[in-house]
Amino acid sequence: IEFWLACENYKKIKTPTKLASEAKKIYSQFIKAEASKEINIDFTTRELINKSISEPSPSSFDVAQKLIYSLMAKDCYPRFLKSRCYLELVNKTDSSQSK
Repeated sequence: IEFWLACENYKKIKTPTKLASEAKKIYSQFIKAEASKEINIDFTTRELINKSISEPSPSSFDVAQKLIYSLMAKDCYPRFLKSRCYLELVNKTDSSQSK
């Protein structure tokens, strides 16, 4: 989610210098090998970003963002809905509303 949100904020940047600065930040945090918050993307997408990072545009991370969204929708979100943490929260909410 953090990467997806970073991309959403990145697309709103209007100045080229701020865009370049934020692109490097996103790249170092999420894209580069061994990044602190490395995302799960394929080699082709990673290379596409590597090539475009020297001249970033608002769409520089679009392909990766779509891949991550798809992974969240198909994997993470369904697992979250089945998680103990979520189910406990739903049960607490249901019981407090029935009082």
